[in-house]
Amino acid sequence: MPNPQNPPLNLPYFPKSTPIPLTKLHHFPISHKPISNFFIQCSNSQTPIPNPPKTLTLISILRAVPDWTDEIKERGMRKKRALYDHEKWVHHRSSFRHVRHLLSALSSRVILSLIPPVTFFTLVAVVVAGYNTAVMEHWLPEFLPVLRASSLPYQLTAPALALLLVFRTEASYSRFEEGRKAWTKVISGTNDFARQVISSVDGLSNVAIKKALLMYIVAFPIALKCHLIYGSDAKQDLQDFLEADDIVVVLGSKNRPRCIIDFISQSLELLNLEEQKRYMLESKLTCFHEGIGVCEELISIPIPLSYTRLTSRFLVLWHLTLPIILWDDCQWIVVPATFISAASLFCIEEVGVLIEEPFPMLALDELCKEVASSIREAIVMEKAVQAQVMAKRMLHDPHHSSNGWPNP
Repeated sequence: MPNPQNPPLNLPYFPKSTPIPLTKLHHFPISHKPISNFFIQCSNSQTPIPNPPKTLTLISILRAVPDWTDEIKERGMRKKRALYDHEKWVHHRSSFRHVRHLLSALSSRVILSLIPPVTFFTLVAVVVAGYNTAVMEHWLPEFLPVLRASSLPYQLTAPALALLLVFRTEASYSRFEEGRKAWTKVISGTNDFARQVISSVDGLSNVAIKKALLMYIVAFPIALKCHLIYGSDAKQDLQDFLEADDIVVVLGSKNRPRCIIDFISQSLELLNLEEQKRYMLESKLTCFHEGIGVCEELISIPIPLSYTRLTSRFLVLWHLTLPIILWDDCQWIVVPATFISAASLFCIEEVGVLIEEPFPMLALDELCKEVASSIREAIVMEKAVQAQVMAKRMLHDPHHSSNGWPNP
């Protein structure tokens, strides 16, 4: 159907053999609309061109398995940990644990992350064994040598590799232990700070500020957890404790735990307290600052990279030459021997790398929930405990008489 805005051109008919007279050309209707509209209409009428399919290259194929294992590893790092209770400890030390751990080996992210290096070095062993067999069976030219070497260098360097792995894992566990102790101080400091506020702050003029101050104290470990663990949803975690306006301010801050400390400091200034009590409460913030400093140091400064690289290079060179060293003694057994050695030593190194970043390994979500539950329970039980203590005081007061009149 013709477009009314763009009517078709009524061109005069000329036979193919007849040339078009130049005098007739001025009778052709000429549109004065810009040519760009024509191109826009043509481009809009066409369907979008689909993206061409990605071509598989050798590099993309070789990176497929490592990328898959890395994705599983990172997914495991984001998994929330649980605190142990009595039932979990019984399950943990069960005599059936070895069978249980063996059956769950294929779902372990540590073992799955070993697939690329262990497969590579096992294939290297197969190539070396196949080459040596072909040379010894005279399937290849005689001038090609058999790949073999003395095992003495390995006997001399094996203790060095063992020490490297032990020190690497020990250094990573020390970081894990330091992170655990830092969070123990943060949790205990949070509980102690809340207890001091509940017992020290009273009066009708301080009710609203006291309630807000306690919620800020509860929010501090949550903000610190979100600050340390990548991918945490701070808005979701804080919405049960802070008001919407406060959450906007906290989310806009680069250092959210320190922003919570600023809220706490400003709330302490608004309380009607004696200077001695105010100073005592403000001194509790030192524990929060120390916790932030230790945690930020652990998350931003890894084990010296030269040590990590040295361990990795030592492991790679060790297993590249292992089939050559073992050929005379093992022949084709070098293939399973290399597989077992690579799986064992790279597994130890992988565990050290995983626990080097301690905070994803800790049950921080559960610790924050326990702190919030403990402080909320303390707030609810405050009046009941205070009434019970006052009742005991009146009962044991020597000036109190049973008939309600003071004793002489």
